[in-house]
This record gives sequence, structure tokens and C-alpha cells, in this order.
Amino acid sequence: IIHAALHLALRMYVYLSKKIAIPNGTRLASLDWNGLSGWICCGGEEGLLKVLKLDSSRAAERAKASGAPSNLSMNQTLEGHEGMVRCVCWNENHRKLTTADQNGLIIVWMLHKGQWYEEMINNRNQSTVRGMKWTPDGSRICIVYEDGMVIVGSNDGNRLWGKEIKSGDLAHVEWSPDGRNLLFCTAACEVHVYDAHGNFVSNLPLYCLESVAGPTALAGVHWYDGAEGLLAIDQPVLAIGLQNGRLQLMRHEVDEEPVLVDSGMTVAELHWSTNGSMLAVSGHRSTSSSAGEKRAISMVQFYSPTGQHLRTLKVPGAGISAFSWEGGSLRIALAVDSFIYFANLRPDYRWGFLGETLVFAYTTAERQGTSLLFWDTQSGERLTKLLAKPLVTLCTASDCCVYATQAEDAQHQHVLRLCNAIGSPLDQKYIDFEPVFLAMSAFHVVAASADAVYVWQYRTLLSKLTSVDAGTGLTRRKEGRERCWHIDDSLNASSEPLAMVAGREASDDPIIALAASATCLLVARESGALLRYSLPHVALECSYKIRTKPQSMALNCSSNRLSIIDVQGVLTLLDIDASGGTRDVLATPASAEDAPVRLERKDVWDFRWAEDDPSMFVAMEKTRLAIFNDTTPEEPVLSSAYLCSFRGLEVRAVHLDDLTTDPETPRSDLVQTFETQALRETRERLASSGAAEASAYVEQHPHPRLWRSVADAALQKLDFPLADKAFVHCQDYMGVQLVKRLKLLDDAKKQAAEVAAYFNRFDEAERIYCDLDRRDLALQLRSNIGDWAKVVKLAQQGGGDDATLMQAWRRMGDEHAEAGRMDKAAQFYAQAQDNEALVDACYRNGDYEGLTKLCSDLPGGTPLLVDIGRKLGSVGMVGEAADALVKGGEVSEAIELCFAQHQYQSATALAHKQNCYPALQTALKQYATQLIESGQTLCAVELYRKASQHTEAARLLSRLAADVGAARNNPLRAKKLFVAAALEVERMRQSMLSGQAPQGGTQAAAQTLQSLVSQDNATGGDKWLESSWRGAEAYHFLLLAQRQLHSGRMVDAMRTALRLREYESILPAEEVYSLIALAAFHAKHYGQCSRAFMRLQQLAATPAQIAETAKLALSIFTRNPPDDPASPPLECPNCDAAITDCDSSCSDCGAFFAACVVSGKPVREPHLAAKCRSCKHSFLEEEARGKRHCALCHAQLPVFAS
Repeated sequence: IIHAALHLALRMYVYLSKKIAIPNGTRLASLDWNGLSGWICCGGEEGLLKVLKLDSSRAAERAKASGAPSNLSMNQTLEGHEGMVRCVCWNENHRKLTTADQNGLIIVWMLHKGQWYEEMINNRNQSTVRGMKWTPDGSRICIVYEDGMVIVGSNDGNRLWGKEIKSGDLAHVEWSPDGRNLLFCTAACEVHVYDAHGNFVSNLPLYCLESVAGPTALAGVHWYDGAEGLLAIDQPVLAIGLQNGRLQLMRHEVDEEPVLVDSGMTVAELHWSTNGSMLAVSGHRSTSSSAGEKRAISMVQFYSPTGQHLRTLKVPGAGISAFSWEGGSLRIALAVDSFIYFANLRPDYRWGFLGETLVFAYTTAERQGTSLLFWDTQSGERLTKLLAKPLVTLCTASDCCVYATQAEDAQHQHVLRLCNAIGSPLDQKYIDFEPVFLAMSAFHVVAASADAVYVWQYRTLLSKLTSVDAGTGLTRRKEGRERCWHIDDSLNASSEPLAMVAGREASDDPIIALAASATCLLVARESGALLRYSLPHVALECSYKIRTKPQSMALNCSSNRLSIIDVQGVLTLLDIDASGGTRDVLATPASAEDAPVRLERKDVWDFRWAEDDPSMFVAMEKTRLAIFNDTTPEEPVLSSAYLCSFRGLEVRAVHLDDLTTDPETPRSDLVQTFETQALRETRERLASSGAAEASAYVEQHPHPRLWRSVADAALQKLDFPLADKAFVHCQDYMGVQLVKRLKLLDDAKKQAAEVAAYFNRFDEAERIYCDLDRRDLALQLRSNIGDWAKVVKLAQQGGGDDATLMQAWRRMGDEHAEAGRMDKAAQFYAQAQDNEALVDACYRNGDYEGLTKLCSDLPGGTPLLVDIGRKLGSVGMVGEAADALVKGGEVSEAIELCFAQHQYQSATALAHKQNCYPALQTALKQYATQLIESGQTLCAVELYRKASQHTEAARLLSRLAADVGAARNNPLRAKKLFVAAALEVERMRQSMLSGQAPQGGTQAAAQTLQSLVSQDNATGGDKWLESSWRGAEAYHFLLLAQRQLHSGRMVDAMRTALRLREYESILPAEEVYSLIALAAFHAKHYGQCSRAFMRLQQLAATPAQIAETAKLALSIFTRNPPDDPASPPLECPNCDAAITDCDSSCSDCGAFFAACVVSGKPVREPHLAAKCRSCKHSFLEEEARGKRHCALCHAQLPVFAS
């Protein structure tokens, strides 16, 4: 159980700001604040029911610089109830109000023309209404009566269901965020879970009842709907409170490990804030006076979702009967007796300010996790980072920001991430504890838990450049110096730099606040001890004793004064100069002897020291901004903004409350600037009396910022002696040099022009120069400030030469290139004729056509062509890149580019053209050898094909086909490989013949002969290249015979198998004659079968094979004579000799009959056959009818009529 008294208060402040009295002193019993529209409904005795509305215009609020609007824009009394109005409930989405009194009368009110009227009335008259609750979307309402009756209705007044719960007297009701479940709470501390249709689901266990002595009752229940996002994914959203002060915070209704809190008071009611960041609990605590009189103090306690106590607000009166949050969670309304009190909250936003950049952490309902906004308040540029892990805290200093989150790779580790003003990461460190406190200076990051302190001496690029070298004898800051120690340990020279603090026992005197500057670190402990450590060498200098409990601390710019804001909002200033004086005790002012205490102020919730003056600071007291010079306050200004910075006598503040409503689109008017009285007085004297009188005032109230104002005014009047004096006082060396330069000018108008340029009034300065007919000076002015558009205009008007114009265009191109507008940059580079920059702009813009056009315009041999070629090659435009490289003289690089991009044909053509073919051939061969050795033969084939090396491709394919065929397991693949090899040979022959033919003419006999000789040289010596088609034919007819045999066409199978006798050099003879014998046997051509067996006996290698073949032949031919069946007589078409249907040639004249590649039949009559255009093989037209592709090479065939 978490006891509130043991927890430290975070930086959150709450105070009472307004009170509204109810007429006739009628006591209030109920109150509800509409979070969307701002209406406040309050009910009380004698049927009192009022609807109020405060004028909460944020624009009006900032215009008045007020933190708490007080005017009522609505004050309507609603009549209809007679008894005490105990329940009021808003339906925000449908703009309805539901009220119920002690007699059971329920009235639904509707808004019409700005007034509230009755819409529906329901009077049960049997029991008292104890609770009413609308679903988060406002579609249904649940009403519970004290006698256990439950009614659920729709927003249009229809009753959906009703039932009586026999579990005791009902006291409270609550919907789940999704509207699927209902919680019914009884007075006997029982919580029942029902679904939206009234079916019992389960009982919700109350762990907060454990070890409770005496009877108690359930005070309230509230379930946050998550409509405005969650601080963490596992954040508790369901709060249940008991009257004895125990609270139970759950993540969901079945959470077995809830957060248990003991508030230490009698609880009356509890409510989550509208954004779920805080839980408010109202009640009272009994105290005894010194005389023994007991009295109850009414109060509201605020808790974080994890149960940590944030703040306690004491409220006057006899007791808080009801309270409600305003939409936005910045105010609460409290019903106390016959009054409504309003309390303003100043939340502890996680934010920081560095330079001109605001860093702000926020959550949204649309996405999980915390987002970090980096907003440049000057330029308006913004960047948002979504954190992967929950944010713990953040801090800013100088030009850096550090934020702490849980580590992604370890459960118990946290990481400190350092980034710059645009969110870019610079460095990070891992620590073994949760950094509850975080402080930062220009050189150090200090993180602390309740027991441990970690100091990180971080480094940025600027600090590395400005660090002191060790050779000078001065101390140089060490790279990444870190120190970590337990707060109970003593630090000395022998201490471990990074002590192990994880797992150690908690300190009895925990840390409660931190403050750090460039030279010292202050650590405040709960006992009142204030420890001062030196930086950068971490060593304990001294310790003080204070009589307050700091909530936040801050050191001034000289580290000799400390500001402390305690848990009660009391500001105390202490002198802590360690160089002298007492170092033992610093106490709150109790007597005249307590000199170290300089000031004490109440109701302070924000504070900033001046960055350039150790005696000035600014503090926020409720809704007032007060500036102090030493301990003298100036006239306060009404404001509720958060303090960003205080320098140059100007305070910058930001309205974070308004930024929270829409952090995605911050507005410039959210940032305000407040001037000190001295700065305002100086401006008024400069405007009314002149610089001389203002100078006299500034001498009495010296400050660099005031002297700067005097110097500016003196320059405006061309009063150079006074300007020189003012610049000397504010130590502005450049200003002194400016005055000297102005005195040397002989013309007052030129001096006025220089002064106007100094104040950035460049148009005025240009106009003066033009009136003096000195356009050259105007052009020089525009060049110095980088206004190149005006330089172009002046140069075109005659103020400059072509070189100036070209430079201006080039600089304009540079500006557009830096902004990422490459199309505009290319236009100006083209006008400036800066081809090198133009090439880069076109490449970055993706204008590759522009690069190609520029390549054609540049003369050959220009080095820029090589750069263009490389850029085009990087995007895959190989042809254009090769042309550019060749034109630039880098032929070998062009060939390498084509080769690297697998454009081998282009590389080969380029090598032939540039006489670099042997080198390319060697490279191709090396690459192909690597592929073959790695088992990627087909990749090597593809390499040769793309390089137009058809001979090598055919050779590899043929060898691969022979290997596949020899394996005897995939004849179809062997056929395909032979076909591919043969087609490559055909391509080689065609390329040779076409390469020898003259353009536009025919090839002569000598050229034809030369082509044939070249072909013979290319294919000679390799049997597969010479007979690549024969290998394809052999496996084609083998497969064809097998298909015919399996389909039952035995004669066709025998005829096709007989063709295989011509391919004994390719196919195994045993396989060929075995297939012939088998096909002839089934075709009953026993003569052919007998001849095949005779050949098989000759091929038998062993006596066992001869005997087995003879045995099989004997079993066949003893039953079947070795004769072929009679067939019709056929004649040879050449010599009319008798031939058979199975003959592939004429025995008399030797005429050869080609085989039909479709059926295997001999083609004896050429007029009945056709040839494939690809493989040049014959086929019978009758057999090819209905077929679209060649049976051998699968090329497309002409369509034959059926």
C-alpha cells in the first residue's frame, strides 16, 4: 500500500481562484462540469438546480493576461424538482442534462435557443436514485436505485432493459470505456461486473479491503475512457475509493496487481481528470487543536495514475459535497456548503526551452506512446519525434536537450538521450536506476533517484572545438567523463567512478531535489541536508541545513544564490557562496541572525533566474508574473504562462495550457515577451526626451541591454559620440568599429544608408544609394547580405557586369539546392552556365533526360562527361552512361559499366567498335569459369548469350546436354538442352553471314566462302557443335517412340525406334535395339524383332548377358516365326525400286528419306511435307494439322487447314 505521506510532491501547483455564492444560502449536494461546452450544473436542497457558464475564452484571457476568467455568461435556474437534487449528469455528445432528486424524480433537459427546457420526466416513486452514468459516446444511460433496481435506456428516451440486482443497496454505477460492461457498486463494498445487456460476468475483487479494521463503505468509482490518450500503455484507468481512505487503481477490471493507496483521510468522492493524467480525491481529515478541540479540514488530494501523491488543496467550509473537472483538466469546481469554489491547476508539463526552440512532450489518443515536439518559436519550423518507450522526464540547457526513457533492451535500465534543437541525437548513456530528478547545465547532465546520483560530463561538437588542449598546462575535460555514487556513500579520490547502485537498500534520507550549474551541484535530502558538490571534478565541498522541503531548486548564473520552491509553493532565496561565510546552516528566516535568507514569497509555481544578471529573477505567483531586481519587486503583470527564459531584461513565456489542446499545430501567439520596468522606462525616455536624457537614466541604472537601446537610438540620430560611448558600455567591439567606419564617410546620406543597413532596413539603404546614383554600393550591400535576387535586378539595371550576374545566379541556385528545390536550382545553374553544379542538381532532382541532353551539348573529351556517365550508370541508364563515358574518353570504364550491369551484348559491341575485344573476351571467360566452378553453368550460358558469344554458349549447352543424357534419368531435359545449343549455333551462323554482307547489298561468293570458313573454324574440333541438331533429334525420337509405345501405336513406335539406329553415337546401342525389339514384338514384326535380338547378342559384353538374350529370343521365336507381316508394296520416288514402310533410305539409289518430327514416318514425297523455319526439319502436313508448334524445337508453325 502506498501511503501518501511517504511520497514526494511533484512540480504541480493548485490554488483557489474564485468563489460563487448560491442565493438564499441553499446548500449544494451535486455538481457536474460539461467538458465540451463548459456548462456547470449544480443541484441542492429544496429542488435547487442551476446551470452556469464561465466566460472561458482563451483569446480574451490572454488579452487580459488573466489566469482565471470570472464573468458568468449563463446563469439559469431550472424548475421541476422539489426534493434535494442528488444526481446531475451531462450527456456531452448530445447536449443533454439528466438530473434526479431524493424522491426518485428524473428529468432530462435539452438546450433550445440558448436555454434549457424539460424534454422527458420519469418518476418511479419507489426508491432513491443513487447513481446515473452515460456511456462515453452518450448513446445509453444507466440509472441505479437504492433498492437494487437498474434501468438502461437510450438517449432518445427508450427503455432498453431493466432488472433488479439482489446484492444489497446499490451506491454507484460506472460504464467501461468501450460501453460493453457495467460496474455496480453496493454500500457493502461489493463490485459486480455485468455486460451491457444485464448479464452477470464476475465479481471485482477489492484488494484495498485487506487488513482493514472496522466497517467502511464504498465512496466512489470512476473509469477513465482514454479519449485524450494515455501517459503510458499500462496506465491505471479504473479508480475505486473507500471511505476509510483506501484507493485501488486498476488497469482493467481483471487486474490482479492494482496500485493500492492510503490517502490518510475520509474519502467522499473521486474523479479522473479529463485527460487521465491525475486523480482527484475529495474528503476531510480530522485534527485536534492545542486546546483539544477536534475539527475536520476539507481537502482535495491529487494523485498521479501510478498512485504518487502530487498535491493537497485545503478548502474552507464544512465539507465538499461534490466536485468536477473542467474540460482540459486545468480547473476543478467544488461544491462546498452554499458556494462553488474554483481551483486553478498548474500541471507539471514535461517541457523545456533551449535557444529559441521549445521542446514539449504530449500524448494523443490517435497513437500510443509519447511524442516530443521541437518547435522553433522564431521560424515556426517544427519536428515531432515519437518515442518507443515511455518518457520519464526531460531537461534543457544551453543548446541541448536531454530526456530519459526506459531502455529498449533491458527491463531495469534507463537511457539518457542527448539531442540538439532539431531533435537530432548527439549521445546517450545507460543508467541502472530510474531518473526521478534531472538537472542540466551547459556541460553536465545530472540524474538522480531517491538514493543514487549520476553525473555525465557530456560533449557536443562546440565543446570539442573549444576544449583546452592538455599541452597548455590547463585542465582538459575528459571525453565522456561519468560519475555515479550512492547518496549515503562519501566521495573521495579513491572512490570508484561508477559505483554499483542497483540493488542497494533504499536510503533513510532520500533525495528530494536537484540543482546544477557550470561549477557546482546541489542535492537536497528529506532531512533538510543540502549537499554542495564541485564540478567538473565531483567532490563534496560543504553541506548546509535548511528548514524547508524543496520541491524544485535553481542556481543563478554566478552560482552564489539558490532559489527553493517548497511543497507549499513558498519561494525562498538563499546565499550559498562557498568562498566565505558560514557553511554549516542555512535556515528559513526566524530571526535577524539568519542572514543567508534573502527573500520569501508565497504561492509561487514557476521561477527563472536571469541568464545575464545574478541578482534578477522572475517568478509566477498564482496568475501574476513578478520581476525582481535583487529583492525589489516590480509591478506584477497578470499572466498564466510558463516561463521560458529571462535575458536581456526580457522575459519570454509560453501558454502551455493552450498548446496542449493542439500540439500538432503550435501558434506564434502562444509565446509572449515581457519587458522589465527599466527597459520600458528607457524606451519611453528615448521616444519622448531623446537619447541624451535616456543615457543619463541608463547611467543610473546600468545594464548592457539598456546601453544597447541607447546605442541604437544614437545611431538613428547619427549621434556618433553617444553611440560610441554606449557601445563601449555594453562591450560591443563590432559596434565601436561601426562607429569608426561611419565617421570616415564624408556624406551624411551614406552614413544614413549604412545605419539603415545595420538595422536590417535594407530597402531603405538601397533607396538611399540609388538616390545618390551609387548602384554599385547598393549591389555590394545586397551581395553582402546574400539577397541575390536583388543583385540580379540591380545588375540587369546596369549596376554590375556579366560576372556579377553569373555569380548571383549561381548563388541563387545554391540557395534553392540547400532548400531541396532542385528544379529551381537547375534553372539558375543553367543561366549561370555552371555545368558542374547543373549536373549535380539534375541528378539529385531525378532529371536524367536533362543529363542526357547536357551530355550531347558538351564537347568531346570534357571531364564532366565522365561524371555524367557515372551518375547515369548509377541509376541503370547503361546505354546513355556508356555513350557519355566514351565521349569523355573513358572507353574501358564504359565497357566495365556494361559488363557490371550485365549488358554483355552492349559491352561486346562497344569492345568491337573500340578494338578492346580481347580484354573483354578474357573478362568474360574468367567470369564464366567462376560460374561453372560454382555449379552455375546455365548462368554462364546466359552470360555468353548476352555477350553474343553464341559459340561458347552452344558449347556449354551441348556438354551439359551430353552429361544429362549420360545420366539416363531425364531425356526430356537433355533434348531441350540440345535444342538450345543448336539454336545458339544457328544464331552464330546468322550473325556471321549478316556481318559479312554489305549494307544495302547482297553477299558476294568470296564473302560467302569466308563466312563458311569462319563457321567451320568456330565449330570445328567440337563434335557437339558439329552435330547439335543430331543430339536433339536422337532424344526427340527416343521420347517419341516411348510415347507411341505407351499409347498403343506399336507400328509407329517400331518405325520411330528404327530411326534411332542412326544415332548410335549419341544413344547407347543396347537401349536402341532393346526398344526396337520391344516395339517390333508388340507390333508382331518378328523379323525386325529377330534382327534386333541378333544385334543385342553382338553387343552383349558378358557370357551371362549372351545367355539371357538367347533364352529370351528362344522363348519368343519358338512360338512365332521370325517373319514380318505382309505390307503394301512401295516404290522409291527416285528409282522406282521396291522399298518398305520402315526404310529410311533406298538400297538401290541411296536416296535418304527424312523422318517426320511429328510422327516419325519417312517423308518420301516432299510435296506433302513442310519444314520448320527455325530448326529446318521436315514434317508431314497431314500429321501437323491442329498443332501450333514444332515438335522438335517448339517454334511456332503455320496453320494448316484440317
